[in-house]
Amino acid sequence: MASRPGLLTDWPWTPLGSFKYLVLTPLVIHSIYSYATMRDVDYLLILAVTVGRIVHSQMWISFARYKTAKGTKRIVNKSVEFDQVDRERTWDNQVIFNTLIVYLTKVYVLGTNTIPFWRLDGVVQVALLHAGPVEFIYYWFHRALHHHFLYSRYHSHHHSSIVTEPITSVVHPFAEHIGYTLILGIPLIATLLCGTVSAASIALYITYVDFMNYLGHCNFELIPRSFFSLFPPLKFLCYTPSFHSLHHTQFRTNYSLFMPMYDYIYGTNDKCSDSLYESSLEEEEEKPNAIHLTHLTSLDSIYHLRLGFASLSSHPLSSRFYLVLMRPFTLIISFILTSFSSRTFVFERNRFGDLTLHSHLLPKFSSHYTSQQQKESINKMIETAILEADKKDVRVMSLGLLNQGEELNGYGEMYVRKHPNLKIRIVDGSSLAAEVVVHSIPAGTSEVLFRGKITKVARAIVISLCKSGIKVMVLREEEHCVLAGFIDGHCKENLVLTTNYSPMIWLVGDGLSKEEQKKARKGTLFLPFSQFPPSQLRKDCFYHTTPAMIIPKSAQNVDSCENWLGRRVMSAWRVGGIVHTLEGWEEHECGLDVPMVNPPRVWEAALRNGFKPLLLPSLETK
Repeated sequence: MASRPGLLTDWPWTPLGSFKYLVLTPLVIHSIYSYATMRDVDYLLILAVTVGRIVHSQMWISFARYKTAKGTKRIVNKSVEFDQVDRERTWDNQVIFNTLIVYLTKVYVLGTNTIPFWRLDGVVQVALLHAGPVEFIYYWFHRALHHHFLYSRYHSHHHSSIVTEPITSVVHPFAEHIGYTLILGIPLIATLLCGTVSAASIALYITYVDFMNYLGHCNFELIPRSFFSLFPPLKFLCYTPSFHSLHHTQFRTNYSLFMPMYDYIYGTNDKCSDSLYESSLEEEEEKPNAIHLTHLTSLDSIYHLRLGFASLSSHPLSSRFYLVLMRPFTLIISFILTSFSSRTFVFERNRFGDLTLHSHLLPKFSSHYTSQQQKESINKMIETAILEADKKDVRVMSLGLLNQGEELNGYGEMYVRKHPNLKIRIVDGSSLAAEVVVHSIPAGTSEVLFRGKITKVARAIVISLCKSGIKVMVLREEEHCVLAGFIDGHCKENLVLTTNYSPMIWLVGDGLSKEEQKKARKGTLFLPFSQFPPSQLRKDCFYHTTPAMIIPKSAQNVDSCENWLGRRVMSAWRVGGIVHTLEGWEEHECGLDVPMVNPPRVWEAALRNGFKPLLLPSLETK
């Protein structure tokens, strides 16, 4: 929002929220009707261009976020945060608005008249009109927007994003976008009046404007030196991401749309444009200090990743109605991703003081980890990722979600045994995860109920509680026998086999059934110790998150959520790897039989480095 919002700041369909695309419903119905009755394809082509623009935009979003994660050729060394993501959720408003304008033009101006698919003279006219009137008028309109009256009421909204992303280019108040539409519409209106307009000229011009807009708002340099060395005058005809980035950092320079010539003519070009361009091209890929290796969970998680839908990735993983409609497309993308990709890849980069943390994705879904046929290929990908990171002198690799499965690789021990000379340290994060759960148990608790698959974390929690004098009630005899084998001396008295579901604190892991949840008393607090949260069936009970901590305020470039966790919250397994790196510990923390790192030491180190425990859910949240 602008600092002093003016008239027509909000878009007309803002109250509709996520349902704003409903305004296009009449157009869809009319398009289908026109084709069915009159075989008029023009309306369908307009909708096809709309879909194409959305796909084009998403491709830029994913590509730019991937390049940002790698850190190559970076321009502004600052971070994108949640407030920018929220502000730029409206990037598709201009697509809806332009679709309505084109559609109404077809209905009320062209009517039943059809336009040709291709006219060379029309394409040439569009190019000349853009290079002349459009670029000139836009330059002065843009300079006017930087007058304090208009800037505070409109254009400051766009400039709130110092570190730009491709979609930053189209995030403007409604009134401002009306002005842009009138200016950029000059070539199309002129060719329509001259009778030289064609479907190709419309589609090509819209694609050109979108492409150049998105290119100029990337936070990394894309244009190679050879582009300008082959024909030096291109410097005045085509801007670069670094050229426009200076407009967002300096504000009073580089006003041009796509062609910098008017900045050079009127003396508003930034004197640092050339040097920033050269230095950005020299920016090498940033070497991480630590890597967190995770994987896809549900089918829809491909959209939830930071490389996916920006608005979805900034909220905890949940189902959305429109993702159900996209399920056929989702299945195709998922098949391609998991079948033809055999390597992990970086998808996120965070900063913790002087520490650089990369998150890498193993292109497999949770369902693949239960398949014996996939076990070898998954282990191979993890092993390759570890060895490549070791060659790059990465200090720590933390294994997230099922990448540290006991049946898969023994909590990462397999890789350490196979490669005893690894310099990189493998961390499964179990010590911190166990401590997070133990410290989540309310003070004064005398007994807890345990139910779930017995994991390394579960063992550590039960041992710690029994030593502290808290009774751990176990419902199943086989679980009681296994846990009893890890507890020594008089502490074993605190491990009790029971059929009583009365404890108000439940420690739950994988395997908790719906029937067991129904037997819990009203007001029961479920504390998960597993990587995946239980289904929340009870409205009269409380569910804590899976083991996680709030990250310190100093953490930068955090603009997405980790799976089902909230904003600026990271899983304890991931935090464990970060703390291991920050503290410079030299030992591995992995394997089932290897003693766990001193849990209190890990907990204290996490708190010392600014990580905070999550508050327990309360009645106010219900």
